[in-house]
Amino acid sequence: MIAAVLCFTACGNKESVQYNEEELTDVADFLIGYCAEADEVSLTQWESMSDFAINLQLTEAGLPFDAESFLGVLESWKAGVKECGNYVERGEYSFKETNGKVEVSTDAKFEKRDAVISFMFDSELKLESMDVSANMETGEILKNAGLNTVLGMGTVFAVLILIAFIISLFKFIPALQAAFSKKPAQAETAEKAAQPAPAAEALQAEVPVTDDTELIAVIAAAIAAAEGTGTDGFIVRSIRRRPSNRWNSK
Repeated sequence: MIAAVLCFTACGNKESVQYNEEELTDVADFLIGYCAEADEVSLTQWESMSDFAINLQLTEAGLPFDAESFLGVLESWKAGVKECGNYVERGEYSFKETNGKVEVSTDAKFEKRDAVISFMFDSELKLESMDVSANMETGEILKNAGLNTVLGMGTVFAVLILIAFIISLFKFIPALQAAFSKKPAQAETAEKAAQPAPAAEALQAEVPVTDDTELIAVIAAAIAAAEGTGTDGFIVRSIRRRPSNRWNSK
């Protein structure tokens, strides 16, 4: 049990980072001085260069950082100047070792407000990042917190209103479905109406044709007997049925 505790303690200890304060101070001063003197054109040129070209220049200058960390420094400085104004001066550096890394920070004065400039170096003393944190008064902090709260609540209510509006449109879905379902039925009815009617000849062909020759002969004989003449004196051309029969009405 004691051996296990000793092993755990030994594994938990981390080797402290050995660093030279003067070297880290020179790196921090170089970055602050360069960023303070660089104009917008110079910053834009650095951003347009490839990582290989930037790393080549940094290596030749003997600076302990690469293209990624250097461009990050430029971005942080631009954001800090936008919020705090132009750089004026700095105070003394303080050094702090945390989790195998070294943090170098200093209080700095800018035109609009003071800020804290901090540099983070890894276990090999290569620059990882730089940050410019503006010092805000209590009123400003509360104001920003209030604005963030209002903005967050406004966004939530806007989303809720949008969802409610979308839900209110659901009542129109049945009407739309009914309208789309009627269109195929109407198209089918129109198609049936557009079909040509059966030809008169086809209808006539379906009606059975009767032979009226014997009926004509009988009628002609009856007429000849009634008139006392022969059937040669007249010709029966057509036979038409009358709507009423006078003989049955007597």
